[in-house]
Formats: sequence, C-alpha cells, structure tokens
Amino acid sequence: MNNDRRDLVGQIKNRALIYMEIYDVLSAEVGAARAETLLSEAIFQRGLSAVKALAKHGPDDLEGLKRGFLEGVPGGGELFQPQVLRCDRDHLEIQLHGCPLKDAWREAGLPEEKIATLCRIAGAVDQGLFRGAGFKVENRTWSPGAEGCCHLSVQRGG
Repeated sequence: MNNDRRDLVGQIKNRALIYMEIYDVLSAEVGAARAETLLSEAIFQRGLSAVKALAKHGPDDLEGLKRGFLEGVPGGGELFQPQVLRCDRDHLEIQLHGCPLKDAWREAGLPEEKIATLCRIAGAVDQGLFRGAGFKVENRTWSPGAEGCCHLSVQRGG
C-alpha cells in the first residue's frame, strides 16, 4: 500500500473512531436512539453541504450522477469498491463492497449491532448527498450477516 493510500485509509478510520466516540458520549447523555438521530442529522447535513458536484445532474440524469459519484469516491474506488448493479433511465443501484469505517469499528472490537448502528449513522452522508442533488435515495447500510457494505438505490427526483 502506498503512503497516500495508507494516509487516506488512516484518515477514514480516524473519522470512524470519532463517530464512535461522539455516539458514545451522546448515548450516555441522551440515550442511544436520540444519539443516533442527532448524529445522523449532523452527518446528513454534511452530505447536503458536499452536494455541489452532483447537483448539476439532478433531478433526472442518473448516468451523470453515476459518473460524478464514482469519480468522487475516496481512494478512486479501491477502498469502498463500488459496483454498479444497475443504471438506466429511472434507477441507479450501487453496491459498496468495502468500507474502511466498518473495518475500523471491527478492529476496535465493537459488537456487530453497534457496528450496524454506526453504519446507519455514517450512511446519512449519502442520504444528504443524493437528496440534496434532487434524487430519491434508499441506502441499505450493512447489517449483521450481510455481505459488503452500503447498497445505494437512487431514483430520479421530481
């Protein structure tokens, strides 16, 4: 692994551990459900603020959205390993097969249910990104027993 890639993986894993720490602190103060809601909203807002590169494709250019999203995946696709399952006039589906965030939480020894919660929280960035660009999106994040990571299902907005 080259130094740039190693640094990027380290930065993403650090972000994962920051999410975990913030979630733990919030959970202790306001309970797990409220902590998930608050942190998800903050990360959703981050997705909205990062939408500029994809907004030009909304609400109906799924081919352009696909290209723009894949070009912006950190690590050029090696880290998150996106696979386009479908891209037509009405629907874009992308399966992510890798995730340094999930890897960091596993390396930290977290139980699978907590990893699933943190995946839902982290996945809020994609909700903000795609909705902010004018599309409808469903992000089925990783859950125990599932393969890969996020499964993004995007439809034309409007």
